[in-house]
Amino acid sequence: MTYRNPPTTPRKSATFDDYTLSEIRRAAATGIYDIRGAGAKRKLPHFDDLLFLGASISRYPLEGYRERCDTSVVLGSRHARKPIELKIPITIAGMSFGSLSGPAKEALGRGATLSGTSTTTGDGGMTEEERGHSKTLVYQYLPSRYGMNPRDLRRADAIEVVVGQGAKPGGGGMLLGQKISDRVAEMRTLPKGIDQRSASRHPDWTGPDDLEIKILELREITDWEKPIYVKVGGARPYYDTALAVKAGADVVVVDGMQGGTAATQEVFIENVGQPTLACIRPAVQALQDLGMHRKVQLIVSGGIRNGADVAKALALGVDAVSIGTAALVALGDNDPRWEAEYSALGTTAGAYDDWHEGRDPAGITTQDPELMKRVDPIAAGRRLANYLKVMTLEAQTIARACGKNSLHNLEPEDLVALSIEAAAMAGVPLAGTNWIPGKSGF
Repeated sequence: MTYRNPPTTPRKSATFDDYTLSEIRRAAATGIYDIRGAGAKRKLPHFDDLLFLGASISRYPLEGYRERCDTSVVLGSRHARKPIELKIPITIAGMSFGSLSGPAKEALGRGATLSGTSTTTGDGGMTEEERGHSKTLVYQYLPSRYGMNPRDLRRADAIEVVVGQGAKPGGGGMLLGQKISDRVAEMRTLPKGIDQRSASRHPDWTGPDDLEIKILELREITDWEKPIYVKVGGARPYYDTALAVKAGADVVVVDGMQGGTAATQEVFIENVGQPTLACIRPAVQALQDLGMHRKVQLIVSGGIRNGADVAKALALGVDAVSIGTAALVALGDNDPRWEAEYSALGTTAGAYDDWHEGRDPAGITTQDPELMKRVDPIAAGRRLANYLKVMTLEAQTIARACGKNSLHNLEPEDLVALSIEAAAMAGVPLAGTNWIPGKSGF
């Protein structure tokens, strides 16, 4: 009698999974690295790994919607004569005209204004639609200086000096030729249809001492009225925050690696930087060590999705958060209604990230005149405002459950972590213990 082993199910490698194999084949066929938009897609420790400790006997909860829970925040009160006053601690991150269509930029301004918050220009300059429909507009000053001029600096409500971005700290931006239309070319003083790459470092300084000089120049240009932000990618948040404060920043923005981008190398997106959760405590610690916590405001961005994320970030010591990818989804990006067209591009709604190609069926990350018509800036702005309203209500609900009458009264003591990694990064105890990895015993 012959005995045979029973058939087994083929086992694929966890290291060489289907996506990795497809990337090897793509690289072998083309000889070029992959470029895409969006942020890191690998699983990383995130806000989902934290839980709130609601009130019971030891804490007294607030009653539903009947008791006030403040959401307002003031940004830039350190030096600016006209700090920014926002109704909610959720701002719209910088996304350029060029990367986004004109109607999408207008919609961001409309939604932010309806919600009592700010939006940000991004690289490439200030459009009239965006300025006209944004009550509070932050002007980004980037290494490229595309579209930068003193007039627009003065027309802005704040200036954000961008040193780095979470998806590509240490790297520059890209805008491929198919998205450089006549209008984009004119605003950026570029030839139409030619690929451009922004520099990875500012031409005006080589270190923090020079940054201090540049901040002073910006203050003089704007008559010391405008708050000056400094934005850094989440690489070395403690030292970068400390140096930004010493250079004179009113606000520090730290962008984790879950933050998105219009276009860069995928190897950058997935392998450079730190998770947003890992960036918060070092940045807060730097402010505390300098005696500047709450005096210099801290904004964190990168993967903020809902009111729970907002509340958790504020509990860890942040003053406000900023959203980018989520705001685009609220406008209509990656909407299943365009599934047939996403499929024709070789992808699917929810996974489309080739924003650099300028063929976005939703009309948001494109300069194609026909596709742009799909964005109604009034309706899209209302959707964004609805989303921001829900996020705020969610955060308030959590704060009340923790007995807090202001989102800014949330604190690390209101949190526990579900994993050792999250406990170590956030500096809060592992659930069911009083153990903070690296800080205390069981």
